[in-house]
Amino acid sequence: MSHPPRTRHWAQINEVSFVAGMRLLFAVYRLLGRLPFRLMLYPVLCWYIAANGSARQASRDFLAQVRRYRPGLPLRSGVFGIFLHFAAFGESLLDKMLLWGGLFPIKNVHLHGSAPISEAIAAGRGGLIICTHLGNLDLCRVIGRQHPALKLTVLVHTRHAQAFNQMLAQLDPASQLNLMQVTDMSPATAMMLAEKVAQGEFVVIAGDRVPVSPQPRVARAPFLGRSAPFPIGPYVMAALLQCPVFLMFSRRSAEGAEVSFEAFRDRIVLPRKQRAAVLDELAAAYAARLEAHCLQAPYQWFNFYDFWADCALDEQHASH
Repeated sequence: MSHPPRTRHWAQINEVSFVAGMRLLFAVYRLLGRLPFRLMLYPVLCWYIAANGSARQASRDFLAQVRRYRPGLPLRSGVFGIFLHFAAFGESLLDKMLLWGGLFPIKNVHLHGSAPISEAIAAGRGGLIICTHLGNLDLCRVIGRQHPALKLTVLVHTRHAQAFNQMLAQLDPASQLNLMQVTDMSPATAMMLAEKVAQGEFVVIAGDRVPVSPQPRVARAPFLGRSAPFPIGPYVMAALLQCPVFLMFSRRSAEGAEVSFEAFRDRIVLPRKQRAAVLDELAAAYAARLEAHCLQAPYQWFNFYDFWADCALDEQHASH
């Protein structure tokens, strides 16, 4: 069954529209440190929150949903809660620039659960890593560069964040070498990715944003007490690639950053008759893990749009 979208797609919301200001703030950080950076960041955030009503409402609704689902979490309500949410986003943008500018202390990035991926690398096996917009997913790129044996190709919708990606390229031209634009997944792209995995490389794709498509291919799954659409693309891709699937979560901490890897499936098979049921189960399993990590750092989940909104379900998914 198809439902018309109630709100704009996330790709239509320019969540990095204050990138120009971040250039100045990055220079302030390099000259004066993080405290002056934060003092100058606050006016930028206030302007952005005031000017971007849809993102402001999305933040308010998300934090309210978390509070309803887990009343015991120490989350602030109202404008101050929204400000803290966007402040965490601003800190994340700075961390991205520090990572690619060579100023982020990699020694303060603590890895958890990386043994299965290390074993796959040692055996020359590739795989698929499903990441999220929780914390700083750029850490996976830097970790890949710090470990030459780990070859990563990150699938992104770069048109959505073109200005910010250009800034990263200026800080470090190598930052674009492992990015692949995948607004449309063509057979040629699928074959290229299959070759990479066969050569022992890893493909990274986000699992918490509906695809950029008139009829996005999604499955609905429980998330923070409500049914939400999740893309089925990562699981269809994994079935095509016939490779192990891992999850990656990250979050900022007082010491630096925490990056957690989890083995998700050794292999994904989508039988024709059970295809929809299997995809629903996979989306629900991913959503459950995302929820668990999101509750540890709710201010660090950066999806500033109506995540639970109805969207047009893909007819092919519904009919198989």
